[in-house]
Amino acid sequence: FYLTPPQVNSILKANEYSFKVPEFDGKNVSSVLGFDSNQLPANAPIEDRRSAATCLQTRGMLLGVFDGHAGCACAQAVSERLFYYIAVSLLPHETLLEIENAVESGRALLPILQWHKHPNDYFSKEASKLYFNSLRTYWQELIDLNSGETTDVREALINAFKRLDNDISLEAQVGDPNSFLNYLVLRVAFSGATACVAHVDGVDLHIANTGDSRAMLGVQEEDGSWSAVNLSYDHNAQNEHEVERVKMEHPKSEEKSLVKQDRLLGLLMPFRAFGDVKFKWSIELQKRVIESGPDQLNDNEYTKFIPPNYYTPPYLTAEPEVIHHRLRPQDKFLVLATDGLWETMHRQDVARIVGEYLTGVHHQQPIAVGGYKVTLGQMHGLLTERRARISSVFEDQNAATHLIRHAVGNNEFGTVDHERLSKMLSLPEELARMYRDDITIIVVQFNSHVIGACQNEE
Repeated sequence: FYLTPPQVNSILKANEYSFKVPEFDGKNVSSVLGFDSNQLPANAPIEDRRSAATCLQTRGMLLGVFDGHAGCACAQAVSERLFYYIAVSLLPHETLLEIENAVESGRALLPILQWHKHPNDYFSKEASKLYFNSLRTYWQELIDLNSGETTDVREALINAFKRLDNDISLEAQVGDPNSFLNYLVLRVAFSGATACVAHVDGVDLHIANTGDSRAMLGVQEEDGSWSAVNLSYDHNAQNEHEVERVKMEHPKSEEKSLVKQDRLLGLLMPFRAFGDVKFKWSIELQKRVIESGPDQLNDNEYTKFIPPNYYTPPYLTAEPEVIHHRLRPQDKFLVLATDGLWETMHRQDVARIVGEYLTGVHHQQPIAVGGYKVTLGQMHGLLTERRARISSVFEDQNAATHLIRHAVGNNEFGTVDHERLSKMLSLPEELARMYRDDITIIVVQFNSHVIGACQNEE
């Protein structure tokens, strides 16, 4: 099919969402101006998820991208639940007591999060009671453990990730008398998801990452050019420290079978993830849960097989790696994205494209033709095309959409080629996945004035 520019736009814009942080008395007190987010599916249904919320009882904003595998069930559950676990981990003891007392006496609860959601961002109503009960057990334990110390954000993030993963595993082992819910908790546990989450509070930016989605900071240099700062590391076979960590956790006799063909046990790309109990539970536990579970589980090939060389589980953890960065006035934006983006674009190009989009200033790169022999006529064509493109380049109202347009439509000259975009977006479902992955992007814009003022106060 050949798609017209309006058809391309309607596909690209279908899942876009923007949020501007409200100003108070004409003053914006947040270090975040707002964010743009978008998703482009390759899988049907899409296996990526995204979340954004403001923490109402503590300061700060949470944003995250989640990349599911073996289905979307785990990514869905993590996108709904993780921010509650983080928010609860950050709450002071008195607030936790207030919330618990309200539940005890049947009073209305203090809202913990204000969600910023696109209408397509689904929440499962059926599981909300189950999810609430698990969360309540967690905050009751936090109340009992009260050490009187204020919570460190890094600790809170690590505890929340680990606790949610533990609850996903427990819920699947316990099961549920309701057969729909029973099947749901098992699907969540047997599928998997990576997560890359940002917590922004004043000048403190924390990134908690599990798996191979990424966080990148866009920095504007003094000469106006853009550079990228990585704020996360991929947990996969390309990361030597990660390979080393996995080897340290298992006997020497397994050294050869742990990582095969760049995959964990020869099967899984990410070395850290939520769910994926096939890489965490003992063989006995897996068999017991599947045998007592609903029949649909037995029809699922993925749940039945046991990974090869499976001797000393768990092989996989959901524990995140947390990086803290103090924001500076030159830090203009943050990009959180699933690996679908990073497979197609270099972070330096991402920084430049978003930076130019946000400032509306197009730094003209010399036209690179990368070793191609180009006639004068072709060069003239390239320059004319570039001039036309500059006039239309800021037609997107959303930075994430603008980035997806480049990720999918860039040609070898680094410019968006409408024909390529049309081809890539009209691929039938079964083919799309062969050419690209789901792409989910959140672009967070920082408020340099507030960041500068915070720095001066210090």
